[in-house]
Amino acid sequence: MMFALFMVAILLFTGLVWLLDILVLRKRRVAGAAEPMVVEYSKSFFPVILAVFLIRSFLVEPFKIPSGSMMSTLLTGDFILVNKHTYGLRVPILNNVFFEMNHPERGDVMVFHFPKDPSMDYIKRVVGLPGDHIAYRDKQLFINGKPVEMVFESDYDYVAPGLNQIVAKRYKEKLGMHSHDILLVNDAPAVNGEVVVPQGHYFVMGDNRDNSNDSRYWGFVPENNVVGKAFMIWWNFDNFGRIGTTIN
Repeated sequence: MMFALFMVAILLFTGLVWLLDILVLRKRRVAGAAEPMVVEYSKSFFPVILAVFLIRSFLVEPFKIPSGSMMSTLLTGDFILVNKHTYGLRVPILNNVFFEMNHPERGDVMVFHFPKDPSMDYIKRVVGLPGDHIAYRDKQLFINGKPVEMVFESDYDYVAPGLNQIVAKRYKEKLGMHSHDILLVNDAPAVNGEVVVPQGHYFVMGDNRDNSNDSRYWGFVPENNVVGKAFMIWWNFDNFGRIGTTIN
């Protein structure tokens, strides 16, 4: 959100300088005189900044994954692309929908402004839709009273920040049309609870279930905080094989 504010400020500044030159400054300059540097740079940068702003606001925006809360779907250091229009077109900065299209579906990997601090962007998987009854008991997810299918795949050990070796198990889980991996850490305590998702809100969880700060701890994601749907990994400096991977 802070970057969007910065872009709006630069866009307004360069646009106003260019407009001021057209309406006032150009008429006052001596014939053949060079343009002031600020005018020259504003005319050069305004179209580029406008194009980037429109693309990031309404089409696609890049993000970097900062933590392992979505392992093994997304790894720390993955650079991803987020579809900004699949959930409707939104007013930049204010984030209000002005043209409705689709709504988040159960199983989508969604980027949103963190409800406790909207200046921060989070990425989690949509688990509960408005009106859903969500229960999490002994590391088993229940939606509207039915256990979510979960099939063991393999052991999955990884090194967490601080060089801690984590021993986990990888399961295949199915949410709606999405089949994806989740991780459960063997010796991590279960976080149990039951909630009903309010209208206009979503319940989200990380795929690394025992190492994710998500709706189980801080509540629901309001519709107005939704940013977009993650759909592809476009870069990873440590693992080129992940480039171009579709996010399921």
